[in-house]
Amino acid sequence: MSLIKDIYSLNFYQHIADQFSQVNPDFNKEQFITRIFSPDFNTMEWKQRIKHTTQTLHEFMPSNFPEAIALITQVVENLIAAGYPGGLEYVIFPDYIETYGVEHFETAVQSLEIITQFITCEFAVRPFIIKYKGQMISIMEQWARSPNAQVRRLASEGIRPRLPWAMAIPFLKKDPSPILPILDLLKNDVSETVRRSVANNLNDISKDHPDILLAIAKNWKGISKNTDGIIKHGCRTLLKQGHPEILHYYGLDGTDFEVSDLHIATPYVKVGEYVFFHSRSKIHMRNPNHSDWSMDYIIKNQMV
Repeated sequence: MSLIKDIYSLNFYQHIADQFSQVNPDFNKEQFITRIFSPDFNTMEWKQRIKHTTQTLHEFMPSNFPEAIALITQVVENLIAAGYPGGLEYVIFPDYIETYGVEHFETAVQSLEIITQFITCEFAVRPFIIKYKGQMISIMEQWARSPNAQVRRLASEGIRPRLPWAMAIPFLKKDPSPILPILDLLKNDVSETVRRSVANNLNDISKDHPDILLAIAKNWKGISKNTDGIIKHGCRTLLKQGHPEILHYYGLDGTDFEVSDLHIATPYVKVGEYVFFHSRSKIHMRNPNHSDWSMDYIIKNQMV
């Protein structure tokens, strides 16, 4: 089974070199390949190879960022026109913008809008949000109205307060109110990938501000089947936590909770270690619109 870092292969780099030589005859393909496969390339992990590729590509690009990103954008547009799928290996393009373009707001924003249609720019956009705040959020509101679903998704995904593996945006985690107009624009989007992003964004918000999610759920309820689906998926953390208000929102009131078949897998632990256990749990719910019902489920390999 191949490793994720192996997506950066000789074939991929030859392909990239060919693409850049088409838009820039001065691009030295042979030297680029030689520089990529430095003596320590084989020991690099995936993220190290991403950064190494970005930095090496930079050596062969114009030193002026607007000129360099114009070439990258042209390569991306050519790949889109030729029907290439935007695989994970092409994350080097957003990384280039994130690494070298933060001081070039207008040019970088234009390239992000194009490149995200090929390979998502959800990570690359975050340094711009941190540096430009309201200016960038206004741009993302415009993206939320884009005819392209990938651009609309970026408007939601890139501004998530708790986007996994991404740079934190502390001011949005503290106060997510700038995000809400964007999510409102996308609450009934025709694209499932966009709606899922909106739901994930709401779920992020719920972890720090459950009251905001509850207010949105009440405001959006019944707008459409799709919007109701967003609310349910966005409430998943609160539902798992048994948050009383969200249970009431769904007409559920817990009347009993029973644990059976409890097994402690680690009866003896030292300070700082974990207790592992599994059990069978039953929760009895009362729905005012229907008869009582019970949910029986198994908790496996949990730790505390």
